[in-house]
Amino acid sequence: QVRLIESGGGLVQAGGSLRLSCTAPGRPFFPFGVKWFRQAPGKEREVVASIHWSGNDTNYADSVKGRFTISRHNANNTLYLQMDSLIPEDTTVYYCKSSNDIWGQGAQVTVSS
Repeated sequence: QVRLIESGGGLVQAGGSLRLSCTAPGRPFFPFGVKWFRQAPGKEREVVASIHWSGNDTNYADSVKGRFTISRHNANNTLYLQMDSLIPEDTTVYYCKSSNDIWGQGAQVTVSS
């Protein structure tokens, strides 16, 4: 089964930064839009950020606006999520998903207070 591969998760103190990466081995992201999701235990899945295939249109959840930045490098077939000013409420598993409905396996992000 084809999956996207996330990396870059980990443990960071509140106020710190992490950068998640998402690659698609053997399957170019272009020309698909891509989204980052997260789902904390007991909460609904949330679209954290999305980006058009061109990279020219991005959208963010209100909870991360101004702190997270989504970007993509089509030549390297990689999607990024730069996460700054992290807070404990950002702790959960983050998933990338392309608009042709291919998911990643998830990357754990843990923010300590």
